[in-house]
Amino acid sequence: MDVTLLSTGGTIASTDADGGARPTRTGAELLEAVPELESHASLSVEEVAQVPSFEMDAETLETVGERVRELEADPAVDAVVVTHGTDTMEETAYYLDVTVRPETPVFLTGAQRRPDEVSSDGPSNLLTAVRAAEAFADRDAGGTFVAFDETVHSARSVTKAHTSALEAFRSRNSGPVATVDRNGVAIHRPPRSETRPIDATSLEATVYTIKSGSAVTGDLLAAALERGADGLVLEGTGLGNATAGLADAARDAIDAGVPVVVTSRCLEGRVAPVYGGDGGGERLREYGAVFAGDRTAQQARLRLTLALEAFDDEDAIREGVSPADSQT
Repeated sequence: MDVTLLSTGGTIASTDADGGARPTRTGAELLEAVPELESHASLSVEEVAQVPSFEMDAETLETVGERVRELEADPAVDAVVVTHGTDTMEETAYYLDVTVRPETPVFLTGAQRRPDEVSSDGPSNLLTAVRAAEAFADRDAGGTFVAFDETVHSARSVTKAHTSALEAFRSRNSGPVATVDRNGVAIHRPPRSETRPIDATSLEATVYTIKSGSAVTGDLLAAALERGADGLVLEGTGLGNATAGLADAARDAIDAGVPVVVTSRCLEGRVAPVYGGDGGGERLREYGAVFAGDRTAQQARLRLTLALEAFDDEDAIREGVSPADSQT
């Protein structure tokens, strides 16, 4: 099996230094630290970036996407592994699944502990990714996944749930796609893309995320509109509710032709326009907001940004960000 590793930096490649830890290790060095990988696959490595993932910008993300797209079209490549920082790993995974929707399995992995720390988890996570790639290739599987702490999550459901624990990621509203142990890879549901693709790659559109909470006013949302926002994501409370001030500002944005997508700050469940009142979900629906189902604010922001690039028609944009790609 032939696997291409794309190195982008992150904690898995970082070492401590004056001013804080920064990525210093190359992809080749990461592979050399795990000789067992050679018993599972023939690996080649490419350096795409060398950044902590909290600094992942649109240009770099688009570059990663373009290279994955090229490898996806190469029949000699059986799987792709992307080493990446954990802070925004879920966003890169979702972006790849929506824009590439690979038929060749793509795995993102990284580390919570640096290679110069005791018990670094990077080598184990790399091995998890390659072993999962081996098992998925046997199933002729495709899609984008996060392989971490002996668990494989789909791009559609994964989120980082802990700042520092080795078990950093979890699957929202569903279990993982697979788990990895000494006996092999246990696949729990068909490994495939669980997103609806959008025919766009550019992240040029400006989409702001505004979060609701007790006593939050509509000032930030109004300011985003004044700064020329192309779209807005309102991360509401509960089922997708907001303060009256935020709801009023959302109404003004929608009236100005700027789409507003509603998500929830809750980790599990879906948004739904149930509550009335000045800022309830039903009021936001009446104003014309789009409810994003069980997508996170991060996913909704990426999806809306891509939809604004792909479509000119308001109805098409709304359809593009609708929750029709719910997990099945």
